[in-house]
Amino acid sequence: MILFPLTGIPHPHVFISQRTDVVFDDKGLAGFRVNWTFDEMFSVMISEDFDSDHNQALDAKEVAVIKEKAFGYIAPYNYYIHIRIDGKPFDVTFIKAFNAWLDNGTVCYEFFIPCHVTAVDTPKQVVLSPYDPEYYSDIYFPDKVPLNTENAEAFSIEIQTARDQANLIYYDTVNPMAIFLTFKRK
Repeated sequence: MILFPLTGIPHPHVFISQRTDVVFDDKGLAGFRVNWTFDEMFSVMISEDFDSDHNQALDAKEVAVIKEKAFGYIAPYNYYIHIRIDGKPFDVTFIKAFNAWLDNGTVCYEFFIPCHVTAVDTPKQVVLSPYDPEYYSDIYFPDKVPLNTENAEAFSIEIQTARDQANLIYYDTVNPMAIFLTFKRK
């Protein structure tokens, strides 16, 4: 019998549903508010590890520990949020307003990614693609939740989700989903 070595093919262990709010200010794009809802298995692990008083609620101290130990380690990976502005990579080096909570036992995170892009009279394009480059986590957009915009009245905006044909991940086998945002002054 000839045995062939098995090569490990990465596959996700954590599944994350992402909702995204595109936030504008008076100058243009201010950034993105990201909301992650985790799968049942990951939610149980986080709840058991970080809900120290086991009351099915996360207080400020528990959230701070989650941010440090269960979220902070993805900082070197742009927090799994990959952005291009007019085709050029934008590194997500920090986030703001991190929060975590339990919703009927399901773990949810919310955080804000500052990404300032001034609107001008010609269109600017920003592409946001959430993915884990190691494919430990699979991040997807829920079908029934539309993208939201905030403070966008002063701008002409086109926004859609689609596969990012300009980006291959997971050993060049998958085009990740992305948000394609084009905007300019009205």
